[in-house]
Amino acid sequence: MRISSSVRGLPVAAGAAGLETTVNGCAVRPRCPVTVAVTGAPCRVTLDGRPAAWGAAVRVPAGSVLELGPAVRGVRSYLAVGGGVAAAPVLGSRSTDLLSGLGPAPLTDGAVLPLGTPGSTAAPAHPDVVPCRSPPAELVLPVLLGPRDDWFTPASLRTLATGHYRVASAGNRIGLRTEGPPLQRSRPGELPSEGMPLGAVQVPPDGRPVVFLADHPTTGGYPVVGVVPEVHLPAAAQAVPGAPLRFAPVCRGSGRGGGGRGGGRDDPGRPERP
Repeated sequence: MRISSSVRGLPVAAGAAGLETTVNGCAVRPRCPVTVAVTGAPCRVTLDGRPAAWGAAVRVPAGSVLELGPAVRGVRSYLAVGGGVAAAPVLGSRSTDLLSGLGPAPLTDGAVLPLGTPGSTAAPAHPDVVPCRSPPAELVLPVLLGPRDDWFTPASLRTLATGHYRVASAGNRIGLRTEGPPLQRSRPGELPSEGMPLGAVQVPPDGRPVVFLADHPTTGGYPVVGVVPEVHLPAAAQAVPGAPLRFAPVCRGSGRGGGGRGGGRDDPGRPERP
């Protein structure tokens, strides 16, 4: 995780790294006094067993235990530390890439992380507070169709626009997997490997769309029916398993999600490619 400029009142350098936890939280014990902030998915925060603030700067003495509990809403919580986590960057990133094996070793119990020099040694007297919005009752993801939407039948594109999906439990930082009606191809065979952008909606052989997230592979051989714009991906990354999900293909020239009507002239139920 990278942190830019400040995290709810915690001064950090641009591009500084923090820790991301998924669902279960974590516990840390700093060897020197530090100022931290916990953001992302709301969770219970304690300092030496006593309640501490979520979403605001907290001063942690040397040797004290700061604990992030399980996520209450959403999936991923973030621990920002003044000065950032100073692990050596690899190709410009301090994250661990499990697909390639690049980056620092995955975190384990007892791991020791280096910290950078904080810009301030004290918690701000009046930190900014950013309200946390509750996850929507239904996750709606706009989809720019292409480049391989022509690999799917018109009926499948209508299914993509109108079908009711759910977030599958098998997903991770690589991709959000879905449960719901499969998409049928209009042609057989496989594609040569081609570039996969962030937000690509790839359709594997089972026909159920996968939305590529932060740790997505750079290439893939299954057809990409469309791409979710990056601005909508944070909500996808916080979607809990079982959450309702709907795709909204974007019609040409509309600039917004379409439901499958008013699209191409030959097939009014098929959204046009942007």
